[in-house]
Amino acid sequence: MPEFNPQIIREAVDSVVEKHSPRGNRIGWLMIASIFVEAWDLYSISFILIFLQKIFHPSSWLLGLTAAAVQAGAVIGAIVGGWLTDRLGRRTVFLGTMLMFFVVGLAQAFAPNMEVLAVLRFILGIPLGMDIANGYTYIMESVQRGRRDIMGNRWQFVFAVGEVLSIAAVLLLLVVHIPYGPMWRIMLGLSGVWALILFFLRRTLPETVIWLIQRGRFREAKRTAQEMYGDSLPMLPNHDVEVPPVHVSEFLREIHQDRTRWRATLFGWIAGFMQSSEFSTFGFYLPVLFVLLGVSNVQTTDLITLLIYLVAVVSGWVGPMLVPKIGQRKLSIYGFAIVLVALIAAAIAIFTKALVVLPIAAAVMLWGHYWDAENVMTIPSMVAPARYRGTASGFSYIFVKIPGFLSTFLYPRFFDAIGKGGATLFTAVFPLVGLLAAIFVLPEVYRFKGES
Repeated sequence: MPEFNPQIIREAVDSVVEKHSPRGNRIGWLMIASIFVEAWDLYSISFILIFLQKIFHPSSWLLGLTAAAVQAGAVIGAIVGGWLTDRLGRRTVFLGTMLMFFVVGLAQAFAPNMEVLAVLRFILGIPLGMDIANGYTYIMESVQRGRRDIMGNRWQFVFAVGEVLSIAAVLLLLVVHIPYGPMWRIMLGLSGVWALILFFLRRTLPETVIWLIQRGRFREAKRTAQEMYGDSLPMLPNHDVEVPPVHVSEFLREIHQDRTRWRATLFGWIAGFMQSSEFSTFGFYLPVLFVLLGVSNVQTTDLITLLIYLVAVVSGWVGPMLVPKIGQRKLSIYGFAIVLVALIAAAIAIFTKALVVLPIAAAVMLWGHYWDAENVMTIPSMVAPARYRGTASGFSYIFVKIPGFLSTFLYPRFFDAIGKGGATLFTAVFPLVGLLAAIFVLPEVYRFKGES
């Protein structure tokens, strides 16, 4: 097989990323839609923890572990999924993850006890982490430069939609008087149904042109590029070539050589950790927090939470639209600053027992959170060299899932140890660190160039 020419690979990749295709936009939306499955599974459980507690009477450790197990599994999935995405291709991985999600997601509905449920949720987290790493790779390689920034940032909008619909589903089941036992099984089992629907919507999607180019599969790359972009990539020969395999060990070294890439990636890791921590503590346990503080009963709490997340849906939609006007850097600055102020206000409300302020502070907090969380996956995935993009996306997602696991697992005990007000005030440390990183670490990377 002929040897490859790195220069023509760079030219072909740079050509593709400038092209717009309606089909590419559809692929982007299908990748973002998979976030709905994750949002439903991750956060529907936060609205049924009260019911699980009443049925199984678990310890606070087991309750936290059941809620957090999916986050721990996602850490493994992100590592493995990123590597497999670069090694086997984008299409193979995303079809496999949805099938795994369907099987394990549905199995949750039949868990006989909390211990088995915790194990199933850990296993479920593996395809979840794999899908996010793979999905962001697909977005960055299927959507045109400039548009991909916006598409990648839309993941928080879909998260909010998933949260709103899961709360609405819980409220509906409460209204029709479904017992707590069947209710939690229906809610968790539905994640498998959504995954199956997405699998059928995705099954005909092509491999990304950029991955085919990077692997030396030029004939297939030229054919796919012609179908998607009307561009046959004339700079590529009409035969395949042998491309030396990339090594994961070289990923960090190559990222570090470019100052902009390194600072943007470092910010993504820091911001991912901070936004996940702020939400997985205060935001995730909002329904439980409202009940424990006596704000309302369970049904009214879910209604209040639904209204708060409707605010988050609007924020998640508005944020990406602002990126072409203000850039990624200012979006992060504004988001972390809003969360910082809101959490301090929420802590004061708890300390002073001005509980009427708490839902307002929570709504403001989520508005800011959906801005500061929007680009933590977009930025590292976008600035990574194409041959390491799956690895970069997976590696970045680790910094979202590790704090998600630790915070979700430990925060109930933190409640007990220092009180609700103290725990909320402590949480304000996370947006403060994120704000400083946005100001001093993040360069502006909107419409970043430097694909290969």
